[in-house]
Amino acid sequence: MVLLPPCTPDICGKDFRNSLKKPSPNYPYGDKAKKCRVVPAFTIQAMQKNTKVMPPPKCGVYDPLPPKPTMFRRCYQRGEFPVSIEFTSVGKRLTWKVPIEKLDFHHYLPMFFDGLAEGTYPYNFIVERGINDLVTKGSYKILPVVPQLIIPIKNALATKRPSVLCHALKCIQMIVTGSDRVGEALVPYYRQILPTLNLFKDRNRNMGSGIDHTTTRGENVADLIEDTLQILERYGGPDAFINIKYMIPTYESCVLN
Repeated sequence: MVLLPPCTPDICGKDFRNSLKKPSPNYPYGDKAKKCRVVPAFTIQAMQKNTKVMPPPKCGVYDPLPPKPTMFRRCYQRGEFPVSIEFTSVGKRLTWKVPIEKLDFHHYLPMFFDGLAEGTYPYNFIVERGINDLVTKGSYKILPVVPQLIIPIKNALATKRPSVLCHALKCIQMIVTGSDRVGEALVPYYRQILPTLNLFKDRNRNMGSGIDHTTTRGENVADLIEDTLQILERYGGPDAFINIKYMIPTYESCVLN
């Protein structure tokens, strides 16, 4: 006869009997049993039990595009622009190394408008002050250059960044009000310029009882869009309103009403 060793308490005792009552770690119980699997839509898995259909992704129509280096930045870093920033006792100003009247507007004005997509200093400062100086001292040279400005304006508006949008809208107002017949020359290009304005026209932030300080600083995109559309209608001639209305149906005339 062979004698077996006595059973230890861990195997034959109370601990062994309690271990049999514990559920398997692979068996779903408690919170795990209620958790649904997320599965793609329009698949066989979506018809199974304990599953949840994955929601569709957001279109991201209002998401700003990531910043990209523009041709203006590369040319400025190479020193191709005859400008420099001068620091005075009253602030900063843009200094031109050559008379503005002698500049080739067909080359420099589209380059400055290409820099509208820049949202960082010093590029945004140089672009805004440079366009202001070119419009002020060479307004009679802007009209022939209008077709070359459409693509830079469209690219700047397509970034959907609020600071860039405000910057671009101010420059559009600048060339329309500061030069003769530029507003009429922009009418055939409304299909390239106005779609982004239609997207952000009524996009105001709901502050509740708070105060939106961007309206006092001229940084509210919706207000600037409304002002820009009114300027385009006033300076665009008799066909401006119907073309604006075609692209932005919610716009109401500021001249006819």
